[in-house]
Amino acid sequence: MNGLEKLWTYITQYQFVQYALIVGVLIALCSSLLGATLVLKRFSFIGDGLSHVAFGAIAIATVLRLSNDMLLVMPVTILCAILLLHVGQKTKVRGDAAIAMLSVGALALGYLLMNIFPVSSNVAGDVCSTLFGSTSILTISTAEMWLCVGMSVLVIAVFVVFYNKIFAVTFDESFATATGTRAGLYNLLISVLIAVIVVLAMDLVGSLLISALVVFPALSAMRVFKSFRSVIICSAVVSVSCAVIGILVSILADTPVGSTIVAADILAFIGFCAAGAITCRK
Repeated sequence: MNGLEKLWTYITQYQFVQYALIVGVLIALCSSLLGATLVLKRFSFIGDGLSHVAFGAIAIATVLRLSNDMLLVMPVTILCAILLLHVGQKTKVRGDAAIAMLSVGALALGYLLMNIFPVSSNVAGDVCSTLFGSTSILTISTAEMWLCVGMSVLVIAVFVVFYNKIFAVTFDESFATATGTRAGLYNLLISVLIAVIVVLAMDLVGSLLISALVVFPALSAMRVFKSFRSVIICSAVVSVSCAVIGILVSILADTPVGSTIVAADILAFIGFCAAGAITCRK
């Protein structure tokens, strides 16, 4: 059986592969939608910072032995996202400094709690799987899959409905405010959306690699396209393609899912950089 036949067999006969592809595609699509906005607003590392917050929240949920850690992780991550993108703009600690403080603090406290109150004999393995992703994407249940579908559809719908407002706030927040747009409200909306995406992506790529899932597709698209709409569409195509390729390669080659997806994103970025350089010469 050659590689293509093996892939087709996996996709058509194994439900865990189908679920992993559905979840991976939806998470990659959601991540790509806000990537350009975060890059242009110079908040590229907010995904990284919020993922570390989510790691800290997961550590607390683990210590408390919560049956569903999403009940704690989601609201905590959303709250921190609001503080970073909304309230943080009006304080003395702003932008990258606030992200760095929150990121390092949450990561350190989470790791400390997991060591002080261990719930398994392999704390290092638990931490590593949370930071770099685990195989849980390949053992996702039907309920978890539908939860991801519902949250992803909500994120996509909100982005599409408020696309024009998000576009205005992204490029010139001061002008948008002057024309009557409630910039603070849409910054709040962006904060909530990125927090939801980060929590959904934790099982796919791990907390240390989430920012790559958000940033790389947008940066790749920006090498070739100049309009905001074109960048969004291109980054969505790149992100989804890399997610599918990464998941299938990881299954066939038995490599970490998250790292394989990010490696595909890096290769795509290199290819778009080359294409952009060729286009500029013409």
